[in-house]
Amino acid sequence: MTTTAFLDRIADDRRRRVEEARAAVSVAELHQRKIPGATNALYPRLQAWPSGRRAVIAEIKRRSPSKGPLRPDLAPAELARAYAAAGALAISVLTEPDHFGGSLADLDAVRAAVSVPVLYKDFVVDPYQLWEARAHGADLVLLIAALLGEATAEYVGAAREIGLEPLVEVHDGPELEIALRSGARFVGVNNRDLKTFHTDLAVGRELLPRIPAGIFGVAESGMRTAADLDDLAGSGAAAFLIGEALVTANDPGSALAAMVGSGA
Repeated sequence: MTTTAFLDRIADDRRRRVEEARAAVSVAELHQRKIPGATNALYPRLQAWPSGRRAVIAEIKRRSPSKGPLRPDLAPAELARAYAAAGALAISVLTEPDHFGGSLADLDAVRAAVSVPVLYKDFVVDPYQLWEARAHGADLVLLIAALLGEATAEYVGAAREIGLEPLVEVHDGPELEIALRSGARFVGVNNRDLKTFHTDLAVGRELLPRIPAGIFGVAESGMRTAADLDDLAGSGAAAFLIGEALVTANDPGSALAAMVGSGA
């Protein structure tokens, strides 16, 4: 399956789910439900991050299309508290239901459990999802340039208007150019090839140095050790989004603390 076919299938599933959600809860209702997010927004939090600690966005992820269930006993609130205690910069909650087993209930549980910034990580294909993310307490939202194309800038602006900080994800040079034109302050470089699901840190080594000063580069996927983080930090990564290596660890909190480093 090609990258486009894989993303198209997920996008079609998300559009169907969005229409179901919109029929049940209107945007006006979501606007009324909008709740305050964390007290520490990501941009100032990362600016002030101690130099001796690695800035990790720790992910809550139930399954993956390539590996199936990752942690059968996953309890979102418990895991979120362990991440926060271990020094997470923020917590990512994968909410996509059909391919990754996530849900808004997971987001609700995490938001109620911690005060650190929370990322709504999903395949955003409709502005409705931005309102949905905010109504469930997210501070940040993932926007995938491969899905949104030149509409990425429009989504970046819409997210900011309702109080969400966008993290724009890219996989190659043309997508990086879209992200940079969008006005994003955070650009995620995903080391995962969506055709094969193979991860290669060389993607980050190539793209991260091309992110200009003033924009935070976030390395995503394929990192399993502190040495991997330091490798990509050398290419310009300011933060690191890590899911499977933490979720599948015997003790996710301790695994995160080892990655964060001193002071966690």
